[in-house]
Amino acid sequence: MMNIGQAAKFSGVSAKMIRYYEQIGLIPQAIRSDAGYRHYSSSDVHSLRYIRRARDLGFSVEQISELLVLWRDRDRASADVKAMALSHVAGLKAKIAELQAMAQTLEHLADHCHGNDRPDCPIIADLAEPTAAAAAEQCSQAPHRTPRFGVDTPASSRHRAAKVTLS
Repeated sequence: MMNIGQAAKFSGVSAKMIRYYEQIGLIPQAIRSDAGYRHYSSSDVHSLRYIRRARDLGFSVEQISELLVLWRDRDRASADVKAMALSHVAGLKAKIAELQAMAQTLEHLADHCHGNDRPDCPIIADLAEPTAAAAAEQCSQAPHRTPRFGVDTPASSRHRAAKVTLS
């Protein structure tokens, strides 16, 4: 048995994260001494290393919880684990593509910025532009009026203008 500091040292997971993982139920509550200190077994440390490795590979806490269930289930189908891993790979590749697009956009903007003492800057101008999502949201929040025939149509406006000038 070891205390939380030793478990943290041997697992590579901080004591704070160990307490958090206990709190959210990712790992079982530690056995407590009569004085209230947490005690961990080598099996607990092995689970913490597993969690650490999964975190290093970018799995979410929810995914790690599912992986722990699969890891402990000796009757699991490896196809389930593989499907989960491949799904995660697809998510990582999508994130990589998104990050590459962001880098390309920023490089393009930086290339077009003169970087001098003048205040005009394409980077600032681009950041100030509303995104397509924000523009769509603004349009959806604007009150929508159904045009009234003969009153709100372009022809009726011209007709009214002509009527006013004739009078």
